[in-house]
Amino acid sequence: MRVLVVGGGGREHALCWAIARSPRLEALWCAPGNPGIESVADCVPIGTEDIAALVAFAREKAVALVVAGPEAPLTLGLADACAAAGIACFGPSAAAAQLEGSKAFCKQVADAAGVPTAGWARFEDAAAARAHVRAKGAPIVVKADGLAAGKGVVVATTLAEAEAAIAAIMEDRIHGSAGAAVVIEEFLDGEEVSFFALCDGADALAFGAAQDHKRVGEGDTGPNTGGMGAYSPAPAFTDALRDEVMNRFIRPTLAELARRGTPFRGVLFAGLMLTAAGPKLIEYNVRFGDPECETLLPLLRSDLLPVLAAAATGSLAGVTLDWAAAHSLVVILAAEGYPGTPRRGTAIRGLEAAAAIPGARLFHAGTGRDAAGTIRAQGGRVLAVQAQGETLAAARDAAYAAVAAIDWPEGFCRRDIGWRALPETA
Repeated sequence: MRVLVVGGGGREHALCWAIARSPRLEALWCAPGNPGIESVADCVPIGTEDIAALVAFAREKAVALVVAGPEAPLTLGLADACAAAGIACFGPSAAAAQLEGSKAFCKQVADAAGVPTAGWARFEDAAAARAHVRAKGAPIVVKADGLAAGKGVVVATTLAEAEAAIAAIMEDRIHGSAGAAVVIEEFLDGEEVSFFALCDGADALAFGAAQDHKRVGEGDTGPNTGGMGAYSPAPAFTDALRDEVMNRFIRPTLAELARRGTPFRGVLFAGLMLTAAGPKLIEYNVRFGDPECETLLPLLRSDLLPVLAAAATGSLAGVTLDWAAAHSLVVILAAEGYPGTPRRGTAIRGLEAAAAIPGARLFHAGTGRDAAGTIRAQGGRVLAVQAQGETLAAARDAAYAAVAAIDWPEGFCRRDIGWRALPETA
């Protein structure tokens, strides 16, 4: 099979790494890729949002399967364009991708499907939004309605924070057009879990869960980020909870989307809050999480490629997955300034020494290579340092040993990844 992966971050590095292991693979490209992905795929300089160029390349190379990494190309119609060209795509249509493209659409679908979720309201007027939060009180959650690269959510603990978030999103437009409207939600208290299900339009297959660390600082302090680390399995997410989520969340959502004429194919990512009253949906995403993807895929023993192809072609029925009986943990190394304006261009050394740590693996997220061949930071979240072990503590220790081997003074990480499951590190 000839495969094109779209994207250039840590999630796409993990996808390419897993796909490259398949005996069914004939050729693998990644657009645009990054220096880490170059070791397992041919990188091509096509932007993730250049849909026409991506499809033209796929046709030229006789690609059988396009795998979408990030959400933006899906909301722009990558899967639709692939379908028109007769190419299978792992990822939903633009209409179904509105589950992530619009927070309000996601909530409407959840309500119609009977999926437990937080109370919510949508506003296009900042004054009305401010009046709503004053009436509801804090804590409260303010979200940009559109795509904001994982940064459009503010969990406000005070009314002042909520009103500041409304001003920043709707009036200052810090997220551009994504902030033309906001969705304001009831605050949910509990442990947050990321759950993934592969979908083929009708059937769904559980793909595992991980616990992410969204806040930038230790002890879950500071602003939200795209994710500073993750681990799997999560002790709080039991097999019984998995079955409940498949039956009360995933399958009803698939049925509702099919009823609307927009069947969902790809991976459905349910952000869940495990509240005292049971799991509730925070939001859906239409792609693998990052860094959850880098956390889960190393534990998968099954050949990933035919599974992705089955989801893309409506043939998941009967597919099963084999997982290693191990623990995986990822630590994100970010550039100073993140999640604000990250410092770019700083040199990163020691990557070979880090990768040599037993049990450790590096996925490049926001890196580039200069003319001399030096790896340099080119983004906010720059490296995903993954490790696995027989216990979560062993995986954590190996991951941080690899972090210590990396020579990058301008980088930083959280030092408490896994703290909910390993309370002695909190």
